[in-house]
Amino acid sequence: MRRGYRYVADKFGLAGLTPFKSETVMGPRARECPVQLEAKVEAVHGLADDDPKQRGQRQVFEVRILRVHLDDGILLKDDPNRVDPNKWRPLLMSFQQFYGLEAGQVHDSALGEIPEHLYRGPDIDRARQDGGSST
Repeated sequence: MRRGYRYVADKFGLAGLTPFKSETVMGPRARECPVQLEAKVEAVHGLADDDPKQRGQRQVFEVRILRVHLDDGILLKDDPNRVDPNKWRPLLMSFQQFYGLEAGQVHDSALGEIPEHLYRGPDIDRARQDGGSST
């Protein structure tokens, strides 16, 4: 709980989303999402595993997209195989805050309340000790 994360069994309920069956994977999709990707994990890679201070703390998941579901309302009128960027306005996370493409910050994020130093790895302190500058 150090970073403020908590376990929630009913994630769909908490988010107000409706789960429904995927076609190629066991996990459910969210009916309200205009873009849904079904994927399987192909590989898991340790990040910074050559550094004893960071080994085993972070992982990168390589996934293979098996199925793409797109709501008809976000597709180009003359090309149903392409998303119309004027119709789809995804929610983006940048520096632990939620943003829209044109609207600026959309709403607050609980992740944005977590002190930044709790995410910082040992590289910044190591660089400062070695005389380098880092932000």
